[in-house]
Amino acid sequence: MNNKNISLRLIVMNFLEFAIWGAYLTSMGSFLAKSGFGSEIWLFYATQGFASIFMPALMGIVADKWIQAQKVLSLCQAVAGVAMLGAGLYAMKVGAGLNFGVFYTLYAISVAFFMPTIAISNSVAYNALEVSGKDPVKDFPPIRVFGTVGFICTMLFVNFMKGSDGLQFQHSYNQFIVSGVLGLCLAVYALTLPQCPCKPKAEGHQSFAEATGLSAFKLFKEGQFALFFIFSMLLGASLQITNGYANTFITSFKDNPVFADSWGANNANALISISQISETLCILLIPFFMKRFGIKNVMLIAMFAWVFRFGFFGLGNPGNGVWLFVLSCIVYGVAFDFFNISGSLYVNENVDKSLRSSAQGLFMLMTNGLGASIGTWVAGLIVNHFVYNAAEPSWSTAWYVFAGYALVVGVLFAILFKDPRKAARKA
Repeated sequence: MNNKNISLRLIVMNFLEFAIWGAYLTSMGSFLAKSGFGSEIWLFYATQGFASIFMPALMGIVADKWIQAQKVLSLCQAVAGVAMLGAGLYAMKVGAGLNFGVFYTLYAISVAFFMPTIAISNSVAYNALEVSGKDPVKDFPPIRVFGTVGFICTMLFVNFMKGSDGLQFQHSYNQFIVSGVLGLCLAVYALTLPQCPCKPKAEGHQSFAEATGLSAFKLFKEGQFALFFIFSMLLGASLQITNGYANTFITSFKDNPVFADSWGANNANALISISQISETLCILLIPFFMKRFGIKNVMLIAMFAWVFRFGFFGLGNPGNGVWLFVLSCIVYGVAFDFFNISGSLYVNENVDKSLRSSAQGLFMLMTNGLGASIGTWVAGLIVNHFVYNAAEPSWSTAWYVFAGYALVVGVLFAILFKDPRKAARKA
């Protein structure tokens, strides 16, 4: 393997991986609301969680046991790309006659195969770095930054580009077409990435768990690892809330004459992209914070950052209160990165190499699976109660409820979870 260009090759992989997601993740809610499916926004985001309950773990097992990880990445992106492109083209063809069942089915197929690729791309990167003699903890975060750059690029692209109908891509079906095309590009590119050997077949008798890769679940027998995964699920409940509702929330200010002409209300995706810009900067801080403060404090910082993320949304507006939206977007970098990236690295460092893909899939199951699906479902109930089904809609109340939840989770984590480094020193 050419050590000189491996970082560049992984940068391209990460750029495309998250550019695919950024094309629609923060703006899909606006399209759904415009299409008359505002009360179903939660379902589309929860579907990503439902898929993450089993698909990352399943594809991780396949990558560990039978098919090299870079080939699994290619296969998943091909299926996801075709389905997402189909969803966009279908919406373009039928226009105002969009059938919920058809569109949702195509979308669900796409996310079912896309969600595993986040964990698998991590495994591909970690393997390539280790084989080339690099340190994943030190060398992966600067590479992962370009995933966020890709996310930002497509966010801004769909914000400012307009279709033949005059609508910004962030409010139309074009966002799904952009995502689908990029997915097919990564499907081809993944086949050029370094090989990730599957785990050699063990001699002698193997248990069912060992043969299928389900032995990663034995990590739950370890008390602190069990707590780590449980709190990953609880914090994962916060991950998709602003993705699902921030664009719709900010755009809703256009109905208020006071804010109708404000830049923020008319460019929600561009405003939200500050979150991803903050993310790129915060990723670079992870190696220092991990080594200096340890996983417990890093995750604790992330939890309290979510409190401010939601609270600032509840207090702000796109006019004279836009600075609160900006602050919310800035703390998002800490809230997201200090949890997602640090947690992934923690798993990578604390499990056997033979279980890494499976363990990464398990981490995804708890965060973007159980956590995100349950969290998005409950968030939908809260938003529908205080906004869509309320006589006097109150987005602020909904944001304060979310902030209170994050605060409770943070306090419990501080009390119950032990710092692994301190535990190791005592041992």
